[in-house]
Amino acid sequence: MTSDTPTIRLIAAARDGDRDSLDALLPHVYDELRQIARARLRRRSGETLNTTAVVHEAYLKLTAGETPPFRDRSHFFALAARAMRFVLVDYARDRAARKRGGAARDLPLDEALAVAADGEADAHDLLALDAALDRLATQSERLAETVELRFFGGMTHDEVAEATGRSVPTVKRDWRRARAYLYQLMQDGEAGDPPSADLTSDG
Repeated sequence: MTSDTPTIRLIAAARDGDRDSLDALLPHVYDELRQIARARLRRRSGETLNTTAVVHEAYLKLTAGETPPFRDRSHFFALAARAMRFVLVDYARDRAARKRGGAARDLPLDEALAVAADGEADAHDLLALDAALDRLATQSERLAETVELRFFGGMTHDEVAEATGRSVPTVKRDWRRARAYLYQLMQDGEAGDPPSADLTSDG
């Protein structure tokens, strides 16, 4: 994830209300956001995802309003992960509906674990992962956030720790627990009981 000084300065200025800096920020983060978008949605059956459009839409969601919602670089990319999730899931939902004549089908959650593990997804994978994350969030918003930052934000464990204020070991434990819970959803098809380890503890 980019940490160059010009980007940090632009984010700080944009946070303080400088719209020119906000407008100038996109070229500095564009390539990274595009790489994340491209990695998170495979192209199949000859269909090509317009990553430029995805990045621009995510950026518009992120920077809408008079005052940018981000506090610093880490918070910017955390919010970018959330915006990327919304845009990619909307795209996947529309694509799945078109393929099925307007009716999106319920998808098994077994692909969600693979998605979280290998960092790639087609439209159906993304819908399954989105549904799994929503269900995980009912048990632990923190674990769902960890998956969101790692998957949709392309963050490393260290970057998630910086963005959330948690320790790196805690982030790693959260990531393992989140994947275990996705695996449980895969196996049972229901949320059921959480994994044996406490979902929200640091231990």
